[in-house]
Amino acid sequence: MEKLQLHGFNNLTKTLSFNMYDICYTKTVADRRAYIEYIDEQYNAAKLTEILRNVVEIIGAKILNIAVQDYDPQGASVTILICEGSAPPESEVQQYNTVDNPSVVAHLDKSHITVHTYPEYHPDGGVCTFRADIDVSTCGEISPLMALNYLIESFAADMMTLDYRVRGFTRDITGKKMFIDHKLNSIQNYIRQDLIDQYYMIDVNVFQENIFHTKCKLKSFDLDNYFFNFSVDDITTEEINMITAKLRKEMDEVFYGKNMPDKI
Repeated sequence: MEKLQLHGFNNLTKTLSFNMYDICYTKTVADRRAYIEYIDEQYNAAKLTEILRNVVEIIGAKILNIAVQDYDPQGASVTILICEGSAPPESEVQQYNTVDNPSVVAHLDKSHITVHTYPEYHPDGGVCTFRADIDVSTCGEISPLMALNYLIESFAADMMTLDYRVRGFTRDITGKKMFIDHKLNSIQNYIRQDLIDQYYMIDVNVFQENIFHTKCKLKSFDLDNYFFNFSVDDITTEEINMITAKLRKEMDEVFYGKNMPDKI
């Protein structure tokens, strides 16, 4: 496809916010703690850095530096400063631990990628919810939407909230302002059909402001996939119905963004 001719540098800022949730049910306090430890290890700073490095490669950017942090008792953060054009060789890319270099995360250039994780559980309800927030912000021709399918596959989430917005303006060769440089009427335009088929999706878009929002909830519901350290065969029919109701309520509350009444 013929490239769009621009006047000067394309300084549109494109930001994708990828927010995912994983839901689990545990029977005991010990199992809840074990689940948090398990999920915290699965998505520690090293694993998250690997995922973000792949995002950088997919969108065609270059890494300038990396800041990482694992938290106590749980959670992790990674920030990668990127650029569109040339970058220092791999040996010069700096990786920081924010405890020793607390000012690094505050230094963000035109383009960056960040991730933060939030494992949590209700002390009485048995439902555990793991959340990860990823922001990919680029300036220039590279687009964070190119990494969307990879992110969805990397986390295989029960629910996702996707936000995409374009800010600023650039100019064409005649000097006319352009507030977006690509056709888009839904974030779903950039999601593979086989992934779309796995989720219920709701769009809320503000086209005149170049703001696009999509909520996703997994269609399939195999109860065994939501248990930690036990299975359906280990519980009664009454327990199955009770746990199913709790899990579905949790998913609906996250999906619709509001507290839901208990079903009678």
